[in-house]
Amino acid sequence: METTGCGTAIVTPFRADGSIDEAALQSLVNWQIESGIDFLVACGSTGEAATLDEDEWLMAICIVAEAAAGRVPVWAGCTHNSTRTLVRYASRLKQIRGVEAVLSANPYYNKPSQEGQFQHFLALARTVAPLPVALYNIPGRTGVNLEPETVVRLAEAAPNIQAVKESSGRLPQIAELVHLLPRHFKVFCGDDNLALASIGVGAQGLISVAANEIPDEMGRMIHAALSGDWAEARELERRYSRLIDANFWDSNPCPVKTVLALMGRTTDHVRLPLVPPSAATRVRLERLAGELGLLKHLPPPDGPSEVF
Repeated sequence: METTGCGTAIVTPFRADGSIDEAALQSLVNWQIESGIDFLVACGSTGEAATLDEDEWLMAICIVAEAAAGRVPVWAGCTHNSTRTLVRYASRLKQIRGVEAVLSANPYYNKPSQEGQFQHFLALARTVAPLPVALYNIPGRTGVNLEPETVVRLAEAAPNIQAVKESSGRLPQIAELVHLLPRHFKVFCGDDNLALASIGVGAQGLISVAANEIPDEMGRMIHAALSGDWAEARELERRYSRLIDANFWDSNPCPVKTVLALMGRTTDHVRLPLVPPSAATRVRLERLAGELGLLKHLPPPDGPSEVF
């Protein structure tokens, strides 16, 4: 896997009736690429993959891959807490031209042991081989941590397991992964607010939420850090740190969809059990977006609403 830099965990736009807004998703992909983003992740946590049915999930990935048209790598999010179901889903990714890697999070709710996670991810890797696999460690959502030693075992057992998105929020764990894994194995930070610190200890990039709203700026920040221009990287982080924090004033991706709606990029519809931010939070987001110069002359979509 050659991918490095800044990737966007892209949102999945919905129409008011709850269907996927294909045109809006295509437009977002084009804007992201035109803004210089390095790669795209479809149907991750920020893409509300947990509320998509199997055909919708596949359709969203197809839309992103087709719109990208080889201009940047596209990673397909593929996560399930049943290994049998995960393998079935993953086997369908072989149908999609343009998918260059699979990103899969820890099995949620079951709270498997390290051995259980090892077997789960190994089954996925064997199903999609030779397609590269990026492990996704996000214990805050899944209830389990993927220990660095288990990542090393997986890298040794399956050559197509070639990266990890580390979202534990633990900088020492990121450093340990960098130290233990071969140099060709990619370690990506999964927390925007830890991106510079992670690169400082050896991570090769970021998979970002904020890049949905500011792809150019997040990309420049990550590239500055990777090239050793820490003054530029820190200046960009300082300017946009409030937005990075604001994206988690409510459950992700509710705030980022609200900001994108205020920018005229897409609607702010989310699917239950997520609901839009409160009116007070929306006012705070609008004020912040205005202060950062993100609001365009395009009229925002209709007011917030949730869809089933």
